[in-house]
Amino acid sequence: MQIIPLSEGSYTIDQSKQFVPFHPDEHDLQARPVGSLLVEIQPFVVITSYDILLLDTGLGFTDKEGRMQLHANLAAAGINPADITKVLLSHLHKDHSGGVCMPGHSDELSFPAATYYVQERELLFGLEKGKPSYTTEDFAVLQHNDRVQLLHDDKGLIDGYIGYELTGAHSPFHQVFTIKENGETIFFGGDDAPQLQQMKHRFVAKYDYDGRKAMELRKEWWEQGHAERWSFLFYHDVSHGVYKL
Repeated sequence: MQIIPLSEGSYTIDQSKQFVPFHPDEHDLQARPVGSLLVEIQPFVVITSYDILLLDTGLGFTDKEGRMQLHANLAAAGINPADITKVLLSHLHKDHSGGVCMPGHSDELSFPAATYYVQERELLFGLEKGKPSYTTEDFAVLQHNDRVQLLHDDKGLIDGYIGYELTGAHSPFHQVFTIKENGETIFFGGDDAPQLQQMKHRFVAKYDYDGRKAMELRKEWWEQGHAERWSFLFYHDVSHGVYKL
C-alpha cells in the first residue's frame, strides 16, 4: 500500500477553536494565547489494490487561486479529485470535515466519484451540536446523498479489508480505521491518536471527551502496533505524519 500525506500546514488552536496559521520562521509560539496547541492538519491518501482512499478532509481552506487546498495537494501528488473512491471520516470536527463539500457549494461533494463513510450518530450529533467545534454547513450534505454510507454499528468491515471501530474517546462518536492488505496494516486513529508523542507517553488530555479512555486505547494500539508492525498515520503531528514500527 502507498501512503501519501497531504499536509495543509501547521496551526495553533486555543479555546476559541480558531485555527491560526503558524510558520516557525515568522511566528513566535510564546506570543500566542496561553494554552495554544501547535498542530499539523494532514489528511492522508492510501492507495490499495482496490481503492484510492482519503482519510479525513482537512480544513477546506482555499489557496491564492481559489482552489481548495486539499485538491491542490492531491494534484501535486498526481491525483485527480475524481480518482478518490472512498472518503473515510473519523469524525466531523471542522478541521477534519472542512473539505467534505466544495467551497461555497454546500450541496456539492468535493469528491464526485467517492463513497463517503461516516458514523450516523456522529453526523446527527455534529448537526445538533454545531459551533465552535462543528461547522454544520461543511457536512450537512452528508445527510441525504446516495454517495454517503452511514455506518450504524460500533465495529465492522468495509469491503472486507477496511476495519472501523467506534471509540467515543476524543468525541462521543469518534471512530478509527485499520486498513489491511497483503500482510500490511495501516492504522488511522484520527484525534484519538493524533501525534506520536501521545502514543509514547501516558496522559489524559483535557480536550478529549473521555480522556482516560483515549489514553488507554493509545496504549493498546501502540502495543498491538509494535507486535504486528503497523504503520501509524498521525493527523496532527508536525514532524511524524507517518510512523512505521
